[in-house]
Amino acid sequence: MSDGRRLHSEAKELLEQVIRLRADVAAGGKAIFRDWRPRLERRPFAMSALNLAHYLALRGRDLRPLQRGLMALGLSSLGRAEGRVLATLDSVTVALAAQAGLPQPVRMPSSRQFFRGEARLKHNTEVLFGPSPQGRCGRILVTLDTAAAEDPTLILRLAEHGADAVRINCAHDDAAHWRRMITHVRAAEAKLGRRIRVLMDIAGPKIRTRKVVTPPDRSELRIGDELLLVRDKKAAGIDDVPFRTRCTQKNVLDHVKVGDPVSIDDGKLKGTIVRETDAGLVARMNDGRLKGMKLKPEKSINFPGVDLGLDPLTDQDRQDLEFIVRHADMIGYSFVENAEDVAFLQDELADRRADWQKLALIAKIETPRAVHNLPEIIVQGAARQPFGVMIARGDLAVEMGFLRVAEMQEEILWICEAAHVPAIWATQVLEDLVKTGLPSRGEMTDAAMAARAECVMLNKGENIVAGVDALCQLLCRMGEHQVKKTPTLRALHAWAD
Repeated sequence: MSDGRRLHSEAKELLEQVIRLRADVAAGGKAIFRDWRPRLERRPFAMSALNLAHYLALRGRDLRPLQRGLMALGLSSLGRAEGRVLATLDSVTVALAAQAGLPQPVRMPSSRQFFRGEARLKHNTEVLFGPSPQGRCGRILVTLDTAAAEDPTLILRLAEHGADAVRINCAHDDAAHWRRMITHVRAAEAKLGRRIRVLMDIAGPKIRTRKVVTPPDRSELRIGDELLLVRDKKAAGIDDVPFRTRCTQKNVLDHVKVGDPVSIDDGKLKGTIVRETDAGLVARMNDGRLKGMKLKPEKSINFPGVDLGLDPLTDQDRQDLEFIVRHADMIGYSFVENAEDVAFLQDELADRRADWQKLALIAKIETPRAVHNLPEIIVQGAARQPFGVMIARGDLAVEMGFLRVAEMQEEILWICEAAHVPAIWATQVLEDLVKTGLPSRGEMTDAAMAARAECVMLNKGENIVAGVDALCQLLCRMGEHQVKKTPTLRALHAWAD
């Protein structure tokens, strides 16, 4: 067989596969979208929701053999179909028909139609974070610490070096501190002549240690040690386990049983519940830092994969909402796990502010259930108000395991792009630089990879201004090379004559 006939034959076979795939994706997406339609109060999101539905139908099958066949014919765009599913399938169909020497079976999408999802994502990002800064597309979000309430110049310096938005974590400080921080934000806005968006995180039902008891000879909890999780104060002294603490959330231990996993202080030590006593539950530490960790109050406790039956909003969260709805541009929703949680918060917002739908909502994805329910979370949120997703890699790593974080952050980015929803890449970005002044090589690479998100978050630290400056430069450089998963193919200069 001649090369031309072989090419026509291969293209025809692939064309038949793509036409069948397109029909299946259109039908499957339509069925998913039908269930979502009653919730779509914001008309512009309807097109995005339909594309998300098509993407779920597309990625519900193994496309690797088809993708490899397309690559051999110079067609590999299925790997970049997130924001434009049907348009991508149609363009591939037209190209295959041309290679097969057959009539064009579908209309070729126009450039406007093909890049419409990209335009929607850009618009939604501007709604949340403002116009794109000159020279870069990615936005920079900075977590404020207490010093930002006391130093009027700190926020101004952050903004001058490239910060586009600031984050106030309501798990720390109080309303008086938050008010001063926001006053300084508005002063910086007036001086610079541009908006600086304010994101306020409600703390959510984060479980932490209360008062701790340690043996007299050491305070470090180590691999092999046992830790008693005490049910109540009265039982605190009736067990011989030398390391003891209580949880901040009442009745949480009622949902935990022998064999369940436990993680202390964001995964510094991990163990298993090995027995139950009259005083509480005993966990044996079997993995983590070789040197152990100092057991202190206010350290996080996670029970990965365990349904703890927690209210998504605590009493403190409801109190904090009174402040947030009057002062913030965006609200961060911690430990959201399903669409019902989102609807619950939206009802709380509606009770406090008539125009609550102008307030942007950021869903923090921190648990396996949140990952599983992400499409429904997005639809419930974005159907009613401006919406974004934070990839909260800290708790996500603890809940899903450190080995799966890289995989999960990629999939979350893809789902968000399919829904034209901005994503925030968060947790430990440039952490060594921000806290110590000297970055590690690995964290610089991580920060460069973060350029595929619409926004990157830095946490607080003494060297935060330098961190913002470095991240700004990284985002500018990476933006010249790549947009989302697509290389831009800028000319390389390192090997030029």
